[in-house]
Amino acid sequence: MPLPLDEVDWRAREHAHQERADALTVEHRSRAAAGEKHPVWDFLFTYYSYKPAQLRRWHPGAGVELAGAPERAGWRWYAEGSAPDSVVPDAPAFAREKPELAGLVERMLRRTASRPGQFGCFGLHEWAMVYQADEHRHPVPLRLGREGTDAVVEAHDLRCTHFDAFRFFTPEAVPLNRSALTREEQPLFEQPGCLHAGMDLYKWATKLGPLVPGDLLLDAFELARDIRLLDMQAAPYDLSAWNVEPVPIETSEGKAEYVRRQRVFADRGAALRTALLDAWLGDAETAAA
Repeated sequence: MPLPLDEVDWRAREHAHQERADALTVEHRSRAAAGEKHPVWDFLFTYYSYKPAQLRRWHPGAGVELAGAPERAGWRWYAEGSAPDSVVPDAPAFAREKPELAGLVERMLRRTASRPGQFGCFGLHEWAMVYQADEHRHPVPLRLGREGTDAVVEAHDLRCTHFDAFRFFTPEAVPLNRSALTREEQPLFEQPGCLHAGMDLYKWATKLGPLVPGDLLLDAFELARDIRLLDMQAAPYDLSAWNVEPVPIETSEGKAEYVRRQRVFADRGAALRTALLDAWLGDAETAAA
C-alpha cells in the first residue's frame, strides 16, 4: 500500500527541499551568471548534467502518495493515486519504460555494495590523465611540473577500478593500470572504496528521478560535492588560485590523509546505497540482495 502524505505535509517538505537545494547551488549559480568557471565545482553540474533547477525539484520517492497534487498528474513516472487528485511515483512504470537503465542501476548499486572497499589507489587516476601529455583537461599548471608528475605515476602501481576515470587515461598510462577496464565490465570492477563510485551515487539518484526522495537526492549531492574536493586536492594540479589546499599523495603523509578521508566517504556511500535501494525497491528486495 502506498504511504499517504497530506497536502500540508508534502508541500512543507517540498519548500524545505527547495531552500536546501538553493543553498547548495547558490555559489554555482552566481558564478554561472557572471560567466566564471571553477575547476573543482563546475564538474558537479557539467559531468552529471543535472541543473540547479532540477536539483531543487522535490519528489517523495517510490510508493509515496501525494494528496492534492493534480499538477503532477502528467509528470513522468507518476501514476494516479487512490483518491482524486492524488499521485504516486511509480517504480514499475520506470522499470517497464527503462528496463536496461533500471537493470544497470540495480546491478551497480547491489554489486558495489557486495564488495569490500579497496583503498590503495591514492587518487592516481587524475595523474594518469596527464601522464606524458603536453596538454591536459584543466588549463591550470601542474603542481610538480610535467617531469615531476610523470615520475609520481612511474613510482606507483596504478589500481584504478572505475571505467569513467580509466577512459581518460593517456595512451601511455593505460598499460600501467592493473586492469584494462571496459564499459561492459564496469559492474564487475566497481567497488565502494572508489571516490568516483561514491560520487556516482548522485548520478544514479538523478537517473531514478521521482523514485528517490528529495532528501536522499540532496544527501547524494552533498557526498559527491565532498568527494569532489578530495579528488581535486589529491590531483596533480596547482589550484592555489582557488584556495584549494593539496593533499600531496606523493608523500606518506598525503597518502595517509587520502585513505583516512576515503574510508569516511566509503562509509557514507554504503549508507546511501542501502537507502537508494530501500527507497526505490522496498525493504524486502533490499534485504534479499
